[in-house]
Amino acid sequence: MKNKTSVLPREGEAQPSRCPDNSAFKQQRLPAWKPQLTIASVLSSFFLTGAFCLTVGVCLVLSANSVREIQIDYSDKCSDCSKLRENSSNWNKECHCSINFTLKEDILGDVFMYYGLQNFYQNHRRYVKSRSDAQLLGRNVNIQRSYCVPFSTYRNGTPMAPCGAIANSMFNDTIDLFYNYNSSVIQVPLLKTGNSWWTDKNVKFRNPESYNLSSAFAGTARPPYWQKPVYLLDEEDERNNGYVNDDFIIWMRVSAFATFRNLYRRLRRVRRFAEGLPAGNYTFQISYNFPVTRFKGRKHVILSTVVWSGGSNPFLGIAYLVSGTAATLAGFVITGIHLKLRKKKTYFQK
Repeated sequence: MKNKTSVLPREGEAQPSRCPDNSAFKQQRLPAWKPQLTIASVLSSFFLTGAFCLTVGVCLVLSANSVREIQIDYSDKCSDCSKLRENSSNWNKECHCSINFTLKEDILGDVFMYYGLQNFYQNHRRYVKSRSDAQLLGRNVNIQRSYCVPFSTYRNGTPMAPCGAIANSMFNDTIDLFYNYNSSVIQVPLLKTGNSWWTDKNVKFRNPESYNLSSAFAGTARPPYWQKPVYLLDEEDERNNGYVNDDFIIWMRVSAFATFRNLYRRLRRVRRFAEGLPAGNYTFQISYNFPVTRFKGRKHVILSTVVWSGGSNPFLGIAYLVSGTAATLAGFVITGIHLKLRKKKTYFQK
């Protein structure tokens, strides 16, 4: 057997120390600042925070209330088209409906058109993951191994472009706005490009490289619920086709809530509409394609202006008001407790 070397220190030798080095860092002798909380500093912080939040909240609420907005629910007004769309065999049949409304006052400035959906849940985990970001960047990838299943390939093996449940359920109603001026009908000019974020258009979404878009998507097929292939989403503007189509990009940005709105068009301020939308009678011409009855949903079309704080949603302003009120009330409560305790201390000292 081999002799084992002893690791014990010999008699007379000093044992190694396990104490940390004698430095300011390891011995915790570094200079430090310890705030001394006095009643004046605590109360001033509460009241200043409350005043700041209340001021910002009032400004945000007033700003949101100054937004001009018109919202029209066309789920019931297009009931005939809704019944037609509930039967999937009628997917190739067109259905149109008209909605008349009146603007009593001019809507000045930039006007935005939104479509709104109610009771449509985009926040399900499998729905959110059902996409291929590599495919949306124009890369040649095997989507059968992606999260797009079952919306990845057809039974004959043809891949879908774009794949996934999000793309397959894309909102595809067509909404046009007409102005009834005297006895004539004028189509309101609307912009369908420039509505998406710059990072989406230039970073997150790209078309496959090819000499033309139809050859770039050769060998692929449209999603089952689409009426046209991805390279024909905008037949009037070639630059707004494929994966860089603005309507497609905006739809792929899923919502966290069941009721949401997405930007659809912007008013082109030219000629009679240079200052905005004049007062008068208007008509929405809707090509109804997106069914909502099965999931008890509703569809809206919204005309709205924007201000420096955004749209007409007052939630942020109300949140600031609630926070400011809570901070101010907490300051008064702390003040009352302090005065009560100081009075008792003075009484016992006497």
